[in-house]
Amino acid sequence: MKLYHTPGAPNPDRVTFFLRAKGKLDALDLEEVSIMKQEHKTPQYRDVSPFAQVPALVLDDGTKITESRAICTYFENVFPDPNLMGADAKEKALIEMWDRRVEMMFFIQFATWFRNAHEMMAPLEVPQSAEAAAKGEKNAKKMAERINAHLADHEFLAADRFSIADITLFITCGFCRVMKWAPTKEHEHLGRWFEAMKARGFAG
Repeated sequence: MKLYHTPGAPNPDRVTFFLRAKGKLDALDLEEVSIMKQEHKTPQYRDVSPFAQVPALVLDDGTKITESRAICTYFENVFPDPNLMGADAKEKALIEMWDRRVEMMFFIQFATWFRNAHEMMAPLEVPQSAEAAAKGEKNAKKMAERINAHLADHEFLAADRFSIADITLFITCGFCRVMKWAPTKEHEHLGRWFEAMKARGFAG
């Protein structure tokens, strides 16, 4: 199997951190793709990922899978231990619920802010929108408050144990640094949780 990824980019990190948590990162052939150099838009890479998305997984039989959550679902089934997506119906529902909340209400909102406000993104987000940036910033910061309140009496984000939802939140919190925003320092419980995740061996 070959995994195309971009170290430091949140969606690719979601997959590599997921594999690291399973102890299987070394089981794949990894190939870096530079988003800033727009290598993801070359004809060669579009043959792997038609929508120019990173990460992308190519199986030994040639099957190509994109979307970070879909790739993680594949690995959850191929490498079932340790379980990161739920062991029964209740756990699976709770973990997916929180994973989607973080992705849709925190990560995507922050990404909208970043893509529309950071000068580095100007060549990729044409045209940038100050209105979209302001709305994304407001929504991301509101969701950080809600997650902090949830973590006041929860060690982990979902189902009372470590899961992909924690990984998605971790990479989102790391992503926030590109806008010089540190929700893990602004919010006590989110900060405590973040330090516990770093202690698991994730890059801080």
